[in-house]
Amino acid sequence: MIRCIGLALAALTTLALLAAGGCKEKAAVAPPPPPSSALVVPRITSTDEDNNIEIFKQASPSTVFITNNQLRQDLLTLNVMEIPQGSGSGFVWSEQGYIVTNHHVVEAASSIVVTLENQKNYEAKVVGVAPGNDIAVVKIDAPADLPKPLPLGDSNRLQVGQKVLAIGNPFGLDRTLTTGVVSALGREIESPIGRRVRGVIQTDAPINPGNSGGPLLDSHGRVIGMNTAILSPSDTGSIGIGFAVPVNTIRRVLPQ
Repeated sequence: MIRCIGLALAALTTLALLAAGGCKEKAAVAPPPPPSSALVVPRITSTDEDNNIEIFKQASPSTVFITNNQLRQDLLTLNVMEIPQGSGSGFVWSEQGYIVTNHHVVEAASSIVVTLENQKNYEAKVVGVAPGNDIAVVKIDAPADLPKPLPLGDSNRLQVGQKVLAIGNPFGLDRTLTTGVVSALGREIESPIGRRVRGVIQTDAPINPGNSGGPLLDSHGRVIGMNTAILSPSDTGSIGIGFAVPVNTIRRVLPQ
């Protein structure tokens, strides 16, 4: 009898231990983690990339879009209409509304329209030209919110290999940034009137039709030149050889 009770107690104890062990093992199983809804990609930036972003934020509002309108007569109705003949870029030179661009951007225009970053249009008047250096200055009635003039650098201190940034409106795509380096200094190009322009900056920053008149900047965001021409044997766009009028040339010409 005692043996049976002992066996019974032993059996009950064994069952209790098995039950406790089963509960403990079951409680230790954790639910699977929820599936991730999106792949998180770490943000990787470089000092050079951050520099590009910062300069574009600071300089692009002061880069303007310029439309050259010319009068044309309809051959059927003989009505005279003003139509866009070309476009280019420019940049704010002073708080009084003076804007610097290339002479060939505004040449032969019956009217000129300057479009600011806020997409507001302003009629502009040509107040000075230097065709021999492909420089022109236009003026608008400066609004209260006219972007600040861009700071000026010193093109005499440039070195080959120095980083440059070009901002402009290639093919009508407003405020486009391209980057490169100073490829050579002291180049000569031919101006629209056939005069040789000396001391020109050569760069591999892509410059395309519509970039003309836009600023060429150094890594501090200072204007070191004005984008003016490209070498393109097939007229298909940039092949990595662009030219800019040095800012010191613009400084010298503007007071005249």
